[in-house]
Amino acid sequence: MVHLATDYPGGSIVEATMPALNGESRDRIGQGLRDAYVERCDAQPITDVQVELLLQLRQKERDRRRSA
Repeated sequence: MVHLATDYPGGSIVEATMPALNGESRDRIGQGLRDAYVERCDAQPITDVQVELLLQLRQKERDRRRSA
C-alpha cells in the first residue's frame, strides 16, 4: 500500500536526510535513470521544466568532474 503525505497528521512527517553516495553509485543511478528514460519516454515530447532540470543536471555533472 502506498502512503501519501496527506495520509499522515499535520507535522508528523520528518524529512529524511539524503544518503551519502559515492561517485560510482551516483553514476550507476544516473545511468539507470537515463536508460529508463530512453526506453519509456524518448518518443514523447518533454516540457520546458524537464529541459531545465536536465540542463541543471548536466551542469552539476560538469562541476563534479572539474572538481575531481
